[in-house]
Amino acid sequence: MAGFCVGVTGGVASGKSEVTRRFEALGVAVADADLAARAAVAAGSAGLAEIVAAFGVEVLDRDGGLDRAAMRQRVFGDEAARKRLEAIVHPRVREMLQLQCRQAPGSYTIAAIPLLTEGGGREAYPWLQRILVVDVPVATQQARVMQRDRIDAELAQRMIAAQATREARLTIADDVIVNDGPLDALQAQVEALDRRYRALAADA
Repeated sequence: MAGFCVGVTGGVASGKSEVTRRFEALGVAVADADLAARAAVAAGSAGLAEIVAAFGVEVLDRDGGLDRAAMRQRVFGDEAARKRLEAIVHPRVREMLQLQCRQAPGSYTIAAIPLLTEGGGREAYPWLQRILVVDVPVATQQARVMQRDRIDAELAQRMIAAQATREARLTIADDVIVNDGPLDALQAQVEALDRRYRALAADA
C-alpha cells in the first residue's frame, strides 16, 4: 500500500493526461478524478439518488442514469445549482481517490485531479503529500484548445477563463512541469520527478 500520494493538475490542454500516462509507464498507479466522478453518480448510486432528490427526475436519461447534457444545462449560469451539485459529487470523489491511493501498490501514487485548484486545493485534499502542476502559457493553451477541439479563439478563451487562473494553480504547486515544447521534452521531467518522489516516499 502506498502512503505517499502526489496530486497532478493543470489547466485545459496543458498535457495532464500525457504526463500521468508517462508516470503510469514507469509503473506508478494513477487514480483518476474524472473516472471517480463518473462512479460517484453511476446508475443506482447514492450520489445519483441525492442528485435526483436535489434537481428532480428530469436530470435522468431513459436508462435511469445521469443525463449529463441536461445536468450541464441545469447548472450552467446558475452558481447556486452548480455548488449544490459539487457539494454532492466532490466529497465522494475525494473519498474514492484517497481510498484508491491508499490501496495502490508501489512506493507512491498519482491522483489526477483536473479541478484540484478549483475544488479547494490543499485544504480539500490534506492527504496529498505533493502537488504537481503541469503548466503552459495561456497563449499556448489557447492554441492547443482551438486545434484539439476545432473551435474559435473566443470559445477557447471562455473555456480557459472558466477554470482557475494559471497563477492560482502555480500558487499551490510543490513541483511544476513546463509543457510548452514538444511531447518528447516531457519524458526527462517526468523521470526526474519519479526519482524524487520515490526517494521522498522512502523517507516518509
